[in-house]
Amino acid sequence: MWSSRARYVLNRLIHGLPIIFAIVIANFFLIRLAPGDAAQVLAGEAGAASEEYMRQIRQQFGLDQPLYIQFISYMKNILMFDMGYSFRHGREVSSLIFERVGATALLMFASMVISVGVGVLLGALAAIKDRTILSNVIVIFSIVSYATPLFWVGLMLIIVFSIHLGWFPTSGIATVGSTMTGWQYALDIAHHLVLPAVTLSFFYMALYTRLMRASMLETLGLDFIKTARAKGLSDRKIVSRHALRNAILPVLTMAGVQVSSMLGGSVIIESVFGWPGLGLLAFESLFARDLNLLLGIFFLSSILVVVTNAIVDVVYTIVDPRIELKGKLAHG
Repeated sequence: MWSSRARYVLNRLIHGLPIIFAIVIANFFLIRLAPGDAAQVLAGEAGAASEEYMRQIRQQFGLDQPLYIQFISYMKNILMFDMGYSFRHGREVSSLIFERVGATALLMFASMVISVGVGVLLGALAAIKDRTILSNVIVIFSIVSYATPLFWVGLMLIIVFSIHLGWFPTSGIATVGSTMTGWQYALDIAHHLVLPAVTLSFFYMALYTRLMRASMLETLGLDFIKTARAKGLSDRKIVSRHALRNAILPVLTMAGVQVSSMLGGSVIIESVFGWPGLGLLAFESLFARDLNLLLGIFFLSSILVVVTNAIVDVVYTIVDPRIELKGKLAHG
């Protein structure tokens, strides 16, 4: 079974390669539609924005080459997993990305666990207690959460829990100047992670709550649930053994799709909380016109989406054994 799952994941990754390269090509040309380049930014910061100075900068970084030559050079580098050089930081793009990817992965993982876990729980409760006060409260909460901007939620959490109550730090991933190690350092990171993770999960938690409630209500009305009730099974066993496992499948599908949008949302959250991840790095590189760094982040994001969707399909077979990988492998 595990070997077939490994083959399926490998098969999906191979089929995902054309998608990744299509995204890479589209990003390369779309991002150059934005006005300005790194030469203008660097010249402005140096206070020497003469044509001669800007021409030297463009020549130094290859920005004076025709677009098609820049594209060919970029694609050759990508095939060698060389994402280029960051003008802003004076370092290789790959080293900058891998230095920050851990912080973003931690934030996304924590947010996904919170949003899916709480969303599934609230959605299931709203369906089981349908047409009750509890169900109405959960539905209203999900609607309000869905409509609330994430940056506003983050600012309000900082004001309440950081400034007024002093429970959590306002920014950063760890205490500045701290010499903590081991579990103390891990707990310090977890302490800094709470507010950003809760903020990022707020929107998605509402989405999963509504999706889980609708899926659960539909599942509870199916014939096999009526048969289980007729056999005398308790409501708890019906929900835990039958209804929940079937109703959660759409949530897993949406969770896989939402990985890319969650990475986009992390740009806002990391900027609000000063979280040193890829989102904040992308935000800074956009204003600095550091296109190589921005393209490198997009490239890594496209790989992440393809890999995550392959993993979600495998999780499907674990949650619902009726779904077999053999048929999927046969159809690619």
